[in-house]
Amino acid sequence: MPGVDSALRAELKQLVVTALRMEDFDPEEIGDDEPLFGDEGLGLDSVDALELVVHIEQQYGIQIEDEEVGRKAFASINSLAQFISDKKD
Repeated sequence: MPGVDSALRAELKQLVVTALRMEDFDPEEIGDDEPLFGDEGLGLDSVDALELVVHIEQQYGIQIEDEEVGRKAFASINSLAQFISDKKD
């Protein structure tokens, strides 16, 4: 995705695996545009979403304002990276 740092995407993949204790999962296997939630992607659920929100807010010092913003931000690694980049600008 243009304008989004590939290092940030790699960092986010590692954060997902670590925060959700997915020890047997290789972060490199997460596609940049792969859905994080639902049956078609990683299959994360609402409990996983809460865990990720806490970690993202702490790690990057940003606020995820509400559920709708979170749903868009957590659609994929690319959308999450873009959200963080936009917030930090």
